[in-house]
Amino acid sequence: MAESADLINLYSKRILALAADVPHAERLVEPQASSTKRSPLCGSTVTVDVRVERGQIADFGQDVKACALGQASAAILAEHVIGSRVEMVREGREALYAMLKQGADAPEGLWSGLEVLTPAKDYKNRHASIMLAWDATLEAADSIGASACADG
Repeated sequence: MAESADLINLYSKRILALAADVPHAERLVEPQASSTKRSPLCGSTVTVDVRVERGQIADFGQDVKACALGQASAAILAEHVIGSRVEMVREGREALYAMLKQGADAPEGLWSGLEVLTPAKDYKNRHASIMLAWDATLEAADSIGASACADG
């Protein structure tokens, strides 16, 4: 019975609201790069398209087929990804990973919305789904190469 209550708390109203309204939920027509990530454990899949200019995400689109936690994570990323430097996205990904896997506090600042996912740290089988959008975004951005991601 306690486990059911924990799951109900995990899927809070805020997480469900984020999952119901994922920003940039359409693929880009002409991306510079794309990446698809899949969680073998649950089958969640996220495909991300990006355009990067001078080290910043200039355009972003995603197709998210994941549980509510994966969708909420993708929504939080999408709220701030356009205009963010690739390294800022990387820092957000690392903060999310540390929060889930190492018990770190939720990040502050730009990625503070990730705090809503703090209860998921106890559900290791959900971690991969939560990380998908972040991993796909960074893989796509990194595949573009140093010329698009340079500071200049």
